Amino acid sequence: MNLGLDEGLHTCVQCGLCLPHCPTWRVTGDESRSPRGRIALMRAVQETGVPVTGEVLDAFETCVLCRGCETACPSGVPFGRLMEQARDTLAEAGRMTPWWERAALATLRHPPLVRAGTAVAAVAQRAGLVPARLGLPRLPLRRPPLRSSGDDVWLFTGCVMDAWQRDVHQATQAVLEAAGFGVRPSGDRAPCCGALHCHAGLAAATRSMAAQVMAALPGDAPVLVDSVGCGAALKDYGRIFGTAEGRAFSARVHDVQEWLAGHLERLPSPDPGARLPRRVAVQDPCHLRHVQRVHQATRAVLTPFVAEVVELDDEGLCCGAGGAYSTLQPALAGRIRDRKVAAIAKVGPDVVASANPGCSMHLAAAGVPVAHPMTLVWEAIRSTGRAGAGAGISGR
Repeated sequence: MNLGLDEGLHTCVQCGLCLPHCPTWRVTGDESRSPRGRIALMRAVQETGVPVTGEVLDAFETCVLCRGCETACPSGVPFGRLMEQARDTLAEAGRMTPWWERAALATLRHPPLVRAGTAVAAVAQRAGLVPARLGLPRLPLRRPPLRSSGDDVWLFTGCVMDAWQRDVHQATQAVLEAAGFGVRPSGDRAPCCGALHCHAGLAAATRSMAAQVMAALPGDAPVLVDSVGCGAALKDYGRIFGTAEGRAFSARVHDVQEWLAGHLERLPSPDPGARLPRRVAVQDPCHLRHVQRVHQATRAVLTPFVAEVVELDDEGLCCGAGGAYSTLQPALAGRIRDRKVAAIAKVGPDVVASANPGCSMHLAAAGVPVAHPMTLVWEAIRSTGRAGAGAGISGR
């Protein structure tokens, strides 16, 4: 079977330097669940006709796609792209991504369906029918609207995060407005970035949603994103389409911490003695650290606003959330999370700052106190009484 893999497959020299940075290898010790082993399987399938057995599918399906191996690789192996290509081929052949998963993902481009499902889940949650182990935030029965305050920047609001964590969007918009930026939320016009579809091997759906997002956010204003998985996906549109239009759009996309780190002087930071009295540990979501590679911006933005920022000693190892991974591979995801929880316990923070909804929910399910960096910054700014006239978004 030809997996449709490009020349990047041959850049791997099988050195093994990636192994300590692979979460599935760390918890299993299984070579087939390492980047090196998965690439060896890709070569065997594509070049020597090895059949795609259940064991081969398992090796590909159990990859978190954290891409920590790419950061560690001295040869620059594009592992994430190779895995996406392999999954695309297998999904198209009906070997991966069953119908029920495709149906669930299809709803994400229809905001009314997402909101209706969220409302039902919110009622069930209040009735005690939603297990706490799922780590869901308190789902809203109603969502105050996000209203435009100008055209300086777009705020990409997305699908599930907007339905489940609109309070993060509200805090993000308030912080941006406190810095003097007029903000236009993307809303339903750009309902889903396609990240989960890309991970699932649904290339055609990914391109369709990417085209919808690009058409919905015209102009040259920066597109700011407070969900790092979405931000990584939007920054990849240039590669997905291979066009000047796609590359121009991707160049407009910034993680919101990345953007604010370049405009800290515009924020009304508190005096050192008036900082938020929290000891904050930073959990780097993989798509911020290993894909966008702008994770230091989170520290730059948090430091002026909290009492102390502390580091974990696990070199940014994945927490196991992986978009839908924690739902599809709960046992492995739980074992990976155990390592992250242990690293957090070592430093004993008051709260963990995580800029990705999947990570925050996955950690919260294990009892970790988690907050988005923007909610912490907004709490600190609001406490100073110097939020500025433009930061009073309705419904906050």
